[in-house]
Amino acid sequence: MIKMIVAAALCLFACGMRADDTLRDKKTMKTDIIDAFGYTGCIELVNDVGIRVVLCPKAGGRVLEYSHQTKNALYVNEQQNGWRYQSGVTSVDPCGGRFDIGPERVIAPHIDLWLGDWTGEIIGEGKARLTSKIDNNLGIRLVRTFTLAPDSSRLVCEQQMINESDKPVSCCHWSRTLAVGGGICLIPLTPESRFPKSYIMYGPGDVMYYQPEDPNIQIRDGFLEVLGTPAHPKLGLDSAAGWFCYLMRNDLMLIKRYPVYPDRVYSEMAGLTISIWYYKNLMCELEPIGPREILAPGASASFTEEWELMPYDFPKAGEEVALEKVKKVAAAQ
Repeated sequence: MIKMIVAAALCLFACGMRADDTLRDKKTMKTDIIDAFGYTGCIELVNDVGIRVVLCPKAGGRVLEYSHQTKNALYVNEQQNGWRYQSGVTSVDPCGGRFDIGPERVIAPHIDLWLGDWTGEIIGEGKARLTSKIDNNLGIRLVRTFTLAPDSSRLVCEQQMINESDKPVSCCHWSRTLAVGGGICLIPLTPESRFPKSYIMYGPGDVMYYQPEDPNIQIRDGFLEVLGTPAHPKLGLDSAAGWFCYLMRNDLMLIKRYPVYPDRVYSEMAGLTISIWYYKNLMCELEPIGPREILAPGASASFTEEWELMPYDFPKAGEEVALEKVKKVAAAQ
């Protein structure tokens, strides 16, 4: 009898340990409606590893925070807190993790999508959806779905483009994420670029320069390194690598991953798969670009980016970026 009691006790103890271990290993998520950045109705996604995402349906359906241990990777202008679009007032260029559709300078204006108020909803643990109105000019509705992993920094950002008009519409995904300024952008290059130096520089004026030279830009060990604000701030590439990263002075690394389709048409003027835009030391716009979509009435197409955020010591003055380390970190994710 004593042996049976001891065995039962040991079993209960072991089962209890396993239950405790399961509870301890289970990752929890916080998904809530909050007020933030001067807006009501924002959606907050938080996980156990210190990642916080704040989505704002107002003024263009944006990400206003993507942070690790309270360090925000996104550029946010406090003077815009609570700003809402009013008819005829388009002078504000919204900050944060923005998305858009292109191609730039070709697609018709679409204020309802870029600046209008969207709706937001929680659709699962760590998952939310932002939905636009139908744009008056294009007849396009956009739906953005965001999913935060429970145990890592991975944020999946899917943009669906839906043609709700009665005529075909040509468009493409155009990400326009504003990260905090003063950082280093590292873009892996791939063979057979159309550009002699694997990238072009916009400017001066309405020029796309295919033989650019700039002291803040170099090619090293298969990477384009943008070490600071170039003389002309907009760059374009046709890299098919499908990822790049941005090192920030707040000791964070932001990685973006996205699909590239070498056999499809890219409808930006230079057939770009990515564009980078530096503005002084205030912000850097990180812009994966999707292929052309010709949407028949009622048709839709989607493009998905995956973001990752992690600690990374920003190089000291005069210190080169350890590119092999960057590649290992990116591969490990």
